[in-house]
Amino acid sequence: MPQIFHPSANTLARASIFGGAFVALGVLLVTHMVIRSPYQTDVHVVKSQPVPFSHEHHVRGLGIDCRYCHTSVEESSFAGLPPTYTCMSCHSQIWTDSPMLAPVRESLALDRPLEWNRIHDVPDYTYFNHAIHVNKGVGCYSCHGRVDQMPLAWKEESMSMGWCLECHRNPEKHLRPREEIYNLEWSVDQDQEAVKAFVQREADSETFELLASDDYVSQEELGQLLAAMYEVPTLGHNTPLTNCAVCHR
Repeated sequence: MPQIFHPSANTLARASIFGGAFVALGVLLVTHMVIRSPYQTDVHVVKSQPVPFSHEHHVRGLGIDCRYCHTSVEESSFAGLPPTYTCMSCHSQIWTDSPMLAPVRESLALDRPLEWNRIHDVPDYTYFNHAIHVNKGVGCYSCHGRVDQMPLAWKEESMSMGWCLECHRNPEKHLRPREEIYNLEWSVDQDQEAVKAFVQREADSETFELLASDDYVSQEELGQLLAAMYEVPTLGHNTPLTNCAVCHR
């Protein structure tokens, strides 16, 4: 019986098997990269807005507190967007004829709110409460980054489920004294003396001696103290903060 396939078919078959495996692996890799890319997450993507509002100018330059505009951040799930009259409380006196602020003046005249494009848009199936995070010692920086260095606001973190869970499993890495919640420049390393004073003031003598034994209080050490003070559970993967019902209700 004559040979049907040329001997080279064996090589072709092996190449196609290995090639198919590499193609499948490549597809998975590309899919993973796309899912984590700014194209999907919008991280560091500046969105068009009706007014090019600069957090860098207002927060860092003028020293305006986050709560001046985001008034409900301490009591509500929603941080709140400032109504037009909040903007005009200043801009009725300065930059009154600026073309850049024409939409703000029009909004006030027509009694019609500005339509901002959301930068942080949590899916409808996820519940997020600003108030509980702020009151438990999570600073604005942990989610929003150095907003005071953003000429135009962008999304600093992916806000993915994995990213949220990492914080919920190890909240001590992100906790800070409540008086430093809105201080975007604050860090344990930069304010070590203030951290030691806080620990000495708030902790019992035994805890203070333990935390400051090496003349340095780390973020994790401070976070553990704050977790106890603010009643934040810290049990690694078994913490109730990782229960699905916390975010998916």
